[in-house]
Amino acid sequence: MKQFISFVQKEARHILRDRRTMLILFGMPVVLMLLFGFAITTDVRNVRTVVVTSQLSPQNQQAIERLAASEYFTIVATVPTPKDAELLIRHQKADLAIVFAPKRAGVQFIVDGADPNMSQQWTNYAQQTIANYPLSIVNSKLLYNPQMRSAYNFVPAIMGMLLMLICAMMTSISIVREKERGTMEVLLVSPVRPLMVVVAKAVPYLVLAIVILTTILLMAHFVLDVPLAGSLFWIVAVSILYILLALSLGLLISNIAKTQLVALLLSAMVLLMPVVMLSGMLFPVESMPQILQWVSAIVPPRYYISAMRKLMIMGVGIGEVTREVTVLAAMTVLFLTIALLKFKVRLE
Repeated sequence: MKQFISFVQKEARHILRDRRTMLILFGMPVVLMLLFGFAITTDVRNVRTVVVTSQLSPQNQQAIERLAASEYFTIVATVPTPKDAELLIRHQKADLAIVFAPKRAGVQFIVDGADPNMSQQWTNYAQQTIANYPLSIVNSKLLYNPQMRSAYNFVPAIMGMLLMLICAMMTSISIVREKERGTMEVLLVSPVRPLMVVVAKAVPYLVLAIVILTTILLMAHFVLDVPLAGSLFWIVAVSILYILLALSLGLLISNIAKTQLVALLLSAMVLLMPVVMLSGMLFPVESMPQILQWVSAIVPPRYYISAMRKLMIMGVGIGEVTREVTVLAAMTVLFLTIALLKFKVRLE
């Protein structure tokens, strides 16, 4: 055990000595959290709005005042006909037009649909803003995210991406670096069993991942005001399971790759692109073509991100994420078994 601890301390010192690695490990989470929390956001703000009303009734005036007082919309003009509003939108002077009927209880939205996602959000926000206006709009209630803030969606996704990249990529590169420099053979002939050497190299990244997880949760709650509605114990427990899965995947990549460049390329192809594109981080899985939904079923971050959104935002219990936890546990066992078996074959 003392020899094992010595190997863990050796790897920890090696990581702490490398300032560039430390900058990546701790700088990247902070930067990404700030970017996705404040800069890269899908929140609706200051939508240029045209109001169309041929007869300004008290109800119309009340609805216009609600729009003007909202932080989501900026009233840029009031025009008498829908054609005038459409002309302003075509000339890129407005994004949204709201047509109030003079007599019947109804309302029409004319939207710049160049960006379909944003146009749908503008319409939804407008409906919510004038929800109490006596029109033929069904009054609705938003659960879990009444402010419709994109940080609620991005924070679990960033957690899934960062923990996977840091644990899998950095672990695989660390082990491959030893092989590339010819020092792995020296470690393997030490009194510690070869398997323990590999585990000892992964332990510091496990500790760092837990520290990074703590940093992300603190920033999410105190900087971005993202709630931790569910049990903190289960949030951490599921995250540790996911970290073990990422470490197992990193060990598997290290067995396949012979150089650091190959390890980076494999990590980019196997981890980065699928995590960003197919995990539900940016795009809903349900909106993807059927074949891509099948491919996304083997992407581990998909299940972790889904579990974190349910635990953190919805505040459900562990019973509601049994499917996600089961899949993550099965993937962990599978990757770890393959990696260890392949590692033993290489030693022989």
